[in-house]
Amino acid sequence: MTSQHQRTIDLNCDLGEGGPHDADLMPLMSSANIACGGHAGDAGTMAAAVALARRYGVAIGGHPGHADPDHFGRRELPITPTEAVALVIDQVATLEAVAGEPPRHIKLHGGLYHQASRDGALGEAIVKAILARWPRMVLVAFAGGPLVAVARRRGLAVAEEAFLDRGYAPDGSLVPRSEPGAMIDDPHEAAVRAVRMVCEGVIEAIDGTLLPIAADTLCLHGDGPQAVAILTRVRAALQDVGVGITAG
Repeated sequence: MTSQHQRTIDLNCDLGEGGPHDADLMPLMSSANIACGGHAGDAGTMAAAVALARRYGVAIGGHPGHADPDHFGRRELPITPTEAVALVIDQVATLEAVAGEPPRHIKLHGGLYHQASRDGALGEAIVKAILARWPRMVLVAFAGGPLVAVARRRGLAVAEEAFLDRGYAPDGSLVPRSEPGAMIDDPHEAAVRAVRMVCEGVIEAIDGTLLPIAADTLCLHGDGPQAVAILTRVRAALQDVGVGITAG
């Protein structure tokens, strides 16, 4: 739970998606969400990401999404609970086979992340399937969102997530990528936001509203042009105020 007394936080990053920064980002994070063949990634990119993560002691996580690489899995596509379960289990099992062990956590990607957060039936089905296959898995889910409640009710470990590089609307949702203010690309701004989230438990929405937030993990998208600069600045800023970086 985030408070002014919090002294550790997880920094997670989406990797293995074909971006150019994976090798530079890996030493800066504590958890890696590795694309496992849906929106991006194949056996080769998964193996490379796993090897990097192990070199730096970074927790390995599966990052399953819609099989829609042309749109990077960011579209919300029609999907039934049964189809969603098959998609998630198959993709994460592929990463498990590459790694030779179960990932520590699962974070849904893009459109599927938001759909499962809103759609109770979809979220319930995915949580139940994860529990059946990987009962000790940690689910990374949108802080304060319905999927967090579903996971906790079912007894699945959950890490509540906030975003370093995304703008927040006054209602606490993310600003759509198509709208102004959706992306934070200034390293200093991202660092200030990170410290406030961890130490004060608030995040500033695009209209200046201060929103309460309780985050266990802070996410950076690894495909952004400023990703390395942002994560470097964020990590240093957190450590400067005595916050440790750990996957927990």
